[in-house]
Amino acid sequence: MDLKELASKAINGQLDLTFEHHPVHSFVDGPTELKDNLLAFKSIAGFFVLDTGSGLVMLDAGHKIDMERAYEEIRKWRPNEPVVAAIFTHHHVDHIFSVIKFDEEAEKEGLDKPVVYANKLMPDHFDRYIKTLGWNTAINRRQFAINVPHFEWPDDYRYPDILIEEKTSFKVGDTEFLLNPARGETDDHLWAYIPKEKILLSGDLFIWAVPNGGNPQKVQRYISDWASALREMSELGAEIMLPGHGYPMFGKDNIKRALITTSVFLDDIEEQVLKLMNQGKTLNFIIHNIKFKEDLMELPWLRPVYDDPEFLVRMIWRRYGGWWEGEYDRLFPAKRSDEASLWIELVGSLDHVITKAIELNQQSNHRLAVHLIETAFYADPNNDKVHEARDKIYADFSLNQTSSMGRNILNHASLASKEGLRDLAEKKD
Repeated sequence: MDLKELASKAINGQLDLTFEHHPVHSFVDGPTELKDNLLAFKSIAGFFVLDTGSGLVMLDAGHKIDMERAYEEIRKWRPNEPVVAAIFTHHHVDHIFSVIKFDEEAEKEGLDKPVVYANKLMPDHFDRYIKTLGWNTAINRRQFAINVPHFEWPDDYRYPDILIEEKTSFKVGDTEFLLNPARGETDDHLWAYIPKEKILLSGDLFIWAVPNGGNPQKVQRYISDWASALREMSELGAEIMLPGHGYPMFGKDNIKRALITTSVFLDDIEEQVLKLMNQGKTLNFIIHNIKFKEDLMELPWLRPVYDDPEFLVRMIWRRYGGWWEGEYDRLFPAKRSDEASLWIELVGSLDHVITKAIELNQQSNHRLAVHLIETAFYADPNNDKVHEARDKIYADFSLNQTSSMGRNILNHASLASKEGLRDLAEKKD
């Protein structure tokens, strides 16, 4: 199936977005011409090329793994049209690379390189990536359950040419591109609207899933700002939406409904969290007392297949409440190994803790089971019985996760225990 067929099935709820057609983890071979002048690719992220009649404009640019095929396919589609501009919706590495091949082409032919437009904060994020290469390698191994020791985070980036600080526009021929800075999954988002084509480039503000606003290992995300951007986009009357992940969406009514319902979902979570924060509640209390809008999560574009809504609660807390979760004994925590050893001493037996963890796991009480097995691990990190149980408990817990992010992180712990380790991504001294 091409992207148009997949888009039709997705809007009708006929795709398995949890596994086979996951908006992030699934790929579509070859590009799809969405209309005569619009080419679409679906890789880790979606990226697109618009032929304005006065040059090609890339709308996001994919990952490093997309560079060669994107260049080849675009040149099959438009052999002689220069790529004159590109819009990067944000700094994530699955959105920024394929323009590099067209830089090389322009340099070889003595032409101007494509002009890349991006939010003014993007260069700072590229600099941050370079400062934290090891950290980003580790956290993405966990997030995507990458058990490949040689995996490394990219260490070179295509910095933008024109930095956008406020609403603005540019033209290629008679085609205008309206650029709008925003905060959502990142603080350097830039969504675009092309009035002549009625095309909305949402970037990762829309991804055919519960918005990725809670990612446990990543920098701050902005839930209410995200909802505001979605509402603003919903008023434009777009007839084609090009999302950061997943499938194109067609039809003014479909697009408006998808954007509005997503904004309502986000606003509702933040309002609930802030209400409880204003009552002085702890983070743990808030996590276990939030009510998510189940009716909205049944919509095809709002299923929790990537991020978990519970993670959004934590991100909102971090934004407004800082790092302390409100538990007094966690303000100055003891070493985890010391705490674990004391609990084992009080219980009287490591085997008793392992047995209880296995029993809880069999009862599907996974949250308590993992607490116990981690206590056992920190008390005796090299114990084979601990790792055997830990492997099984985390693997079973992962099966209950609809979000691939939660599933992968739990699986990462399971894979680590198969090798007698806590974490495969930790570099050893």
